[in-house]
Amino acid sequence: MKRAVLASLFAFFSMSLFAQEDSSKTIIKSGGDTIQIGSITIITKGPNNNTKAIISAPIEKNNQQKGEFVKKRKKVSTNWFVWDIGFSGYNDKTNYASSEAQNFLHNQGIIPASKGDYALKGSRISNFNLWFFMQRASLVNNVVNLKYGFGIESNNYFYKSSITYVDGISPYTVHSFDKELSKNKLVANYLTVPIMLNINTNPSKSRTGLQLSAGISGGYLYGSRQKQKGTEGIVKNKSDFNLERWKLSYIAELGLGPIKLYGSLATTKLHQYGLDQHPYTIGVRFSN
Repeated sequence: MKRAVLASLFAFFSMSLFAQEDSSKTIIKSGGDTIQIGSITIITKGPNNNTKAIISAPIEKNNQQKGEFVKKRKKVSTNWFVWDIGFSGYNDKTNYASSEAQNFLHNQGIIPASKGDYALKGSRISNFNLWFFMQRASLVNNVVNLKYGFGIESNNYFYKSSITYVDGISPYTVHSFDKELSKNKLVANYLTVPIMLNINTNPSKSRTGLQLSAGISGGYLYGSRQKQKGTEGIVKNKSDFNLERWKLSYIAELGLGPIKLYGSLATTKLHQYGLDQHPYTIGVRFSN
């Protein structure tokens, strides 16, 4: 009977031992009235010659090593309501010798249209972006990540001249020489989705580590307008004019901690016809 009990206990505790998640090898020792199997001790003879079993609890693994706790990093992290402030401009590649460019500007007189007619004021803060969220998903140990988001881009182009957009079946621009304007800007707002490959040099201290991101973004023009301020007061004209609906851009981000520098350069043109201008932005990005 005693041997049957011992055999049953031995089988039971052996199964319990193999079910535990322990990377160490199981050591079986036998001597005297005890049998040692890993962390399990079986006493074969008690005070009244009864068989007893004493089970010592296995040592559970934890993240504490030498008094320090190892923090497990998240595979996906999210920043809410990231915002940008900077400058908007465009790289003007228009061939002003072409009839298309000349016909896009009316009321020019005997002076042909030129790049100067669409020159911008570079000293004005002109780019405002609000990203509803920016998310980063780990690809390789939180060092190489996929970064993406969704938000609104607002580009403001402040003209030095009195250029005015005229809407219609075939929109065009005119030189309003009779207007004295203190402010003349074209506003283009886009719903945008950026996708970037992110390199984080110090995942354990992301608020101090160097980060570099590069990729592309796709935007959809959901609203545009021209706003002029002069002696006649403020005049607003809301229209799509002849602006391209879709915008595809190369984008990049460089930062140390929560404050980053950002930049973008559109591969698509600002206008559907008439002008060959490729928008760009540069500025400072704030995220938590």
